[in-house]
Amino acid sequence: MAKRRPSGDGLVRQRDDGRWEGRIVVGHKKNGDPIFHYMSAKTQKTLLEKLHKSIDEYDGAELTEQSRMTLGEWLDIWLVECAEPTVRPTTIKGYRGYVEKNIKPYLGNKQICKVTTAEIQSLYRKLQTEGSVNGGPLAGTTVRRIHNVLHQALDVAVNRHLIAKNPSNDVTLPKKVATAKTILNDEQLERFMEAIKADEHWHDFFYLEITTGLRQGELCGLMWTDFDEKKGTLTIRRTLHRKDGGGYYVGDTKTGTGRRNIKLPPSTVQLLAERKKKSISQWIFHNPIRPEDPVMPNSGYHRMKKIMKDAGLPNMRFHDLRHTFATHALTSGVDAKTLSGILGHTKTSFTLDTYTHVTGDMHQKASEIVGGFMENFMVKG
Repeated sequence: MAKRRPSGDGLVRQRDDGRWEGRIVVGHKKNGDPIFHYMSAKTQKTLLEKLHKSIDEYDGAELTEQSRMTLGEWLDIWLVECAEPTVRPTTIKGYRGYVEKNIKPYLGNKQICKVTTAEIQSLYRKLQTEGSVNGGPLAGTTVRRIHNVLHQALDVAVNRHLIAKNPSNDVTLPKKVATAKTILNDEQLERFMEAIKADEHWHDFFYLEITTGLRQGELCGLMWTDFDEKKGTLTIRRTLHRKDGGGYYVGDTKTGTGRRNIKLPPSTVQLLAERKKKSISQWIFHNPIRPEDPVMPNSGYHRMKKIMKDAGLPNMRFHDLRHTFATHALTSGVDAKTLSGILGHTKTSFTLDTYTHVTGDMHQKASEIVGGFMENFMVKG
């Protein structure tokens, strides 16, 4: 026979096997019946400690019956209802891969309301040391991407009253390692500009890139309606994506701030004005065989590789042309906030973090200028 529960706590009792168990109400079903969270311990003191911790954890929570679904079931719902409508097809494909290969095999059958921070931390550690089910150990950067997916899904779970708190909030993530950037220096940039002069078909494409720093998809997605010769501006409205099976689709810019107006250098305005006079397409850079279609991003990438190789320049990604533009803009005196707007970054802080190799040098120069000024002031004083 179970012993009488302690005075003042109606949800604690000792079982016949001697262990203590308790429960708290964490929500209600549609019919009004309470949803309980149960816990047990060897001693009454330990149980009460667990109980009080749970009361704090579930304070203000009003979970629904769906809190009993598994994490795998919730991730499937989240992908369809929340992720698919808001991200690009290529991004959702990556999300599904992380869910199916890296999260579900380890935590997919666990009730979402019972997933703990310790279990998520253990998952990340296992992925780094042992790897996923069908692969080897994962890099820290990949684990951070998996965390981003899981964290987003669990945040929505909190909002939908499936869990009281996001258990991924308190995990320790692998150290973020910055991707190495290849930047063309002054001499290399001059060689690159000379090299594209000899390429009549691609010259304008790369000249516009090196003077604006557009993302590759943004550059390929430009239409003549985006160019205002009188104002000397270019409006970035869309980005071009290549489909896995061939062809392309036009999507929104990468971020909300990606939709932007860029003030062009006079030389770039003149270049586009001359190009427009001879254009037979609505696209600024069209497919040479099918003018009704834009040039594909991979075509520009392969052409850049050949130009770099023939000119004896570093092997680099197309995105490194964007980094080259940004680096030279900063070192030429363009302030970070202005550059952030040109690049379409969400925050100026991201621009500063991305180009710390430049801003560090700028800070050094600034300190030398201030130091020289103060020395002159002290001498005059």
